[in-house]
Amino acid sequence: MTTPEREQTLIGSVQRALSLVDIVANSSRPMPVKALATASGLTTGTAYNLVRTLVHEGYLAHEPDGVVLGPRFPGFAATSGSRGVFLARVRDALNTVTDQTGVTAYLSRYSDGEVHLVDIVDGRRSPRVELWVGLHESAHATALGKQILAELPAEERLDYLSRHPLGELTPHTIRDRRALLGQLERAGDWMLEREEYAIGHTCIAVPVSAPGVTASLAVSVPTEHRDVDVPEVVRKLRGVAGRLSLQLGAERFGQFPV
Repeated sequence: MTTPEREQTLIGSVQRALSLVDIVANSSRPMPVKALATASGLTTGTAYNLVRTLVHEGYLAHEPDGVVLGPRFPGFAATSGSRGVFLARVRDALNTVTDQTGVTAYLSRYSDGEVHLVDIVDGRRSPRVELWVGLHESAHATALGKQILAELPAEERLDYLSRHPLGELTPHTIRDRRALLGQLERAGDWMLEREEYAIGHTCIAVPVSAPGVTASLAVSVPTEHRDVDVPEVVRKLRGVAGRLSLQLGAERFGQFPV
């Protein structure tokens, strides 16, 4: 007779903790603990206790609007396509920008033929711009969108502009297609937009580039803040964008010095 295999002993609390990490890893936004409890079927108290432990151990991290993956999550050791890993790296980059500049930071990404806003972190010195027109309809009027359009191959850029009318958001918005194309073709490694999207606001953006990722990192400042040192802001943005590009799989910093 063969000896039957001993039944494995499974630790329920470990299973529950791993389920929370899995939910966060597959979320495109920070997850409030109450939402995690609902998604996992756990009680709120259990979810809070597990999250507290996972944060302490570094597998999750608290943000003002929820929890994201923490630095000890295994996906951070290598390139990962997880939405949660992407969001956590983006949030870390945006937090760094706001800490260094004191102003609101944004990240946008090009995917499926459209420009999407991924995340925003509010700065101490300036509130976020009210996004009264979605980025998919206003890329031509924002540094976030223009920087991405400038990075696209010419044929893809023309296709995008053929599908998106150049709406007038302010009297400063460039609505002439030829003028916009000229600006995009002359663009360097950063983009400045002054009051084209919203009166009273100026936006500065730099590219974030990695395999499968075309994105832009930006800050917005009130135009009246004439003490803003644009070259210094660009330098800080490029440093953060370069590190983020590497984390997302780029082979080198390229034109992004630290």
